[in-house]
Amino acid sequence: MFAVRIHGRGGQGAVTAAELLSVAAFDEGRHAQAFPTFGSERTGAPVVSFCRIDDRPIRLREPITDPDAVLVQDPTLLHEVNLFAGLEPGGFLLLNTTRSVASLGLEELAVRLGPAHVVTVPATELAREHLGRPLPNAALLGAFAALTGEVSLAAVCAAFRERFPGDVGEGNVRTAEAAHEHVRTTTRRPAGA
Repeated sequence: MFAVRIHGRGGQGAVTAAELLSVAAFDEGRHAQAFPTFGSERTGAPVVSFCRIDDRPIRLREPITDPDAVLVQDPTLLHEVNLFAGLEPGGFLLLNTTRSVASLGLEELAVRLGPAHVVTVPATELAREHLGRPLPNAALLGAFAALTGEVSLAAVCAAFRERFPGDVGEGNVRTAEAAHEHVRTTTRRPAGA
């Protein structure tokens, strides 16, 4: 089973990201579940959502404490929440930021996880450019597909097109594609990854 935890703030699409990741996995013939947890339901409040992907039915229903991947939609959460709890060596970390891992003070974490497993993506900027709105979820899911290979970029794009038909869906697809290419270029992954 592959477990993903997504940290963000209300209004950034963390819940939608988990849902669409589960749809992408399901559309590729896998079992998946997605669910959120949050306190005060207001824009800007910390939100955590979860997604599990497996080749067998998933019976677990509790929050993910030991993720295989952590996606961080808002870098201001780095010093407010214990984002990396349970993330073991070999796990994956995607951060929405234009800053480097070194400038964030995360070199030790990068060494523990593996340098190619910690990637920063300018998700908000890519979304502004391709979608016209600062919503980082499509970029992070495109980057997730490139980084982990757990779902394909095609499945991520299909999930966005299904959920948001028309211009909004296509803007999200362009955002996901740009982030996928960013990760492939940054980490030198092959085109099929």
